[in-house]
Amino acid sequence: MELRGAFPEEFRSQLDLLMRLRRDVRRFRSDPVEEAVLMRCLSAIQLAPSVGLSEPWRILRVESDTARAAALKNFEAANAQALTGYSGEKAERYAELKLSGMREAPVQLAVYCDDETLQGHGLGASTMPEMRRYSVVTAITLFWLALRAEGLGLGWVSVLDPQQLNRDLNAPEGWKLIGYFCIGYPERLSDTPELEETGWESRMADLPLETR
Repeated sequence: MELRGAFPEEFRSQLDLLMRLRRDVRRFRSDPVEEAVLMRCLSAIQLAPSVGLSEPWRILRVESDTARAAALKNFEAANAQALTGYSGEKAERYAELKLSGMREAPVQLAVYCDDETLQGHGLGASTMPEMRRYSVVTAITLFWLALRAEGLGLGWVSVLDPQQLNRDLNAPEGWKLIGYFCIGYPERLSDTPELEETGWESRMADLPLETR
């Protein structure tokens, strides 16, 4: 493997484009995802940094009709409850949002952090145990970019009751849910977040960088 310092401008330009087109996808086509492509993308997770080299990510592939139905029911109940937290125009707009591709996405994963792993011997996590969970999020980010490079999209479903999902999926004790993910080919591509397109929120104009 060739080791290098800075990459050429063409590569950096393509990397910038990849990051710009990494969208949180809610609308999927029904086309199946080839197993080899999915496994290639999942292998990016093993390239992620982790505190103390603990590699605390754990993945449950949600495939059975029973498991998917339970996850969808969970989302729908949580989404209805979340709607009650808004009023007026914001409630109307929230009700119109599509916040999950769980009915359409051909691949669905629940990704966890093993808070009780012995790997890494507690390095870095003894003072900041949340670092294990941050490590999992970093791994998900690499997976997300790998998917996009293959023309696939990922939707992160956060409107869920994690304890109920753990019970429905029979997740081991000590595993903390990081996210439920829908994966497939997006209906369309955009470099603008859908929540911005719908008028829910806008990106910050400037990076919130301060000096101390």
